[in-house]
Amino acid sequence: MDFTFSSSHIFPNNLHHTICSGMKSLTPRRFKRLHEQILLSNTFSVLLGWCLTVAFPYVLFWSWAALKNPNAGQRTALIITSIAYLISHVGSIRLRAIYPGGKSAHCIVPQVLLTYAACALITFTLHFTVSRYLLFASSMATLIWLLIEYTITYRYMKLKIAVLPGGRYTDEILNIPFIDARPLKELNLGSYRYDGVVADFSKIDEATQRFLTACALNRTPVYDSKQIFESLTGRVKIHRISENNMGALLPSPAYEHLKTIIDVLIVLVTAPIVLLIGLITATLIRLESPGPAIYTQTRIGRGNQPFTIYKFRSMRFDRDAPEQFAGEADPRITRVGKVIRKLRIDELPQFINVLKGEMSLIGPRPEQPSFVAEYDKKIPFYSYRHIVKPGISGWAQVLHGYTATTDETQVKIEHDFYYIKNCSLALDLIIAILTVRIMLTGFGAR
Repeated sequence: MDFTFSSSHIFPNNLHHTICSGMKSLTPRRFKRLHEQILLSNTFSVLLGWCLTVAFPYVLFWSWAALKNPNAGQRTALIITSIAYLISHVGSIRLRAIYPGGKSAHCIVPQVLLTYAACALITFTLHFTVSRYLLFASSMATLIWLLIEYTITYRYMKLKIAVLPGGRYTDEILNIPFIDARPLKELNLGSYRYDGVVADFSKIDEATQRFLTACALNRTPVYDSKQIFESLTGRVKIHRISENNMGALLPSPAYEHLKTIIDVLIVLVTAPIVLLIGLITATLIRLESPGPAIYTQTRIGRGNQPFTIYKFRSMRFDRDAPEQFAGEADPRITRVGKVIRKLRIDELPQFINVLKGEMSLIGPRPEQPSFVAEYDKKIPFYSYRHIVKPGISGWAQVLHGYTATTDETQVKIEHDFYYIKNCSLALDLIIAILTVRIMLTGFGAR
């Protein structure tokens, strides 16, 4: 009887589907010794971190006696800071796990600051009596602890996988810098402990099938190279219409409706601050150089439909200037323009596009019609990125920055495909956190 490789040979029932669906949360699984399971467990980390980031500042501010028998106000402060810490710690672990590339310090700082800021806002709004010192001290201690924990465990917890040579993506997986990927010269793991074995499921023989089955039976996960590549890089490659079943890569209508509601609510809630920043920005632009503070431009949106985008002017005004990318040291950029581009303030007028339903806060970056026409000829399935609303920020922007060449655009499109394939509120949250990092660092600014 012909024996061909399928998911059912390695994983019974729907377990293979479950594992592949959770590819975004790859975590080291080779640590099976008792002391490793204790010291590297999330429970141990959370408890030790709580002692350092909540209990220690609490005792310094009050006393050990207050920790044992707190009054009503102290009890409230202890509860609020504990909740903020737990959300920060668990959220940091989850975000670093589902963020392609696994362990990444990029998420820690903005995630902690946003969590404590939200807790502070809620407590002050509801008039809870909480020490501002304790909130601030706990937030700084949490930030320092999570960064120290990340630094200590990064090398030890680095994802270690065995890769079967041959097939698609294997060479690219072996070259990913933030994992320990090792090619297998023979069908034997030897004495090494791995977090998983990677193979191209479409190109394996019977001996390889038996080897992978043995790996799974020994509790070593087996992954398809295509799925591992997508999970670790945050990119989806599509070379043929059959790959990834493109027609099925449609966002859930319920998700799209919920996202639209969230977009509008965020725009309305932040309107007072945005309007104030916008007024100051517009005044500075007009004082520095002649021309309108806000300029309009035609971009391509969902369904390949053109729409008018709004932005604060960051260059010298020239209505007849041809469409072209702005370089990092473009002489057309004004002094005010350099600042608002780095902080992404120039994008704030696009809140109008969000309210009009033409854009979302998060999605693929809308491009100019001439660029769309050019790339559509050079890159297969380029226009598929227009299946969702374009966004002010997006997956490709926070990972890759702006692009100016066809090769860079190819990689950017692969990031866009990944977003379309995996779009969810969790991924949107990661993008929002990484956007805060970008605003602080100016990554990808043009």
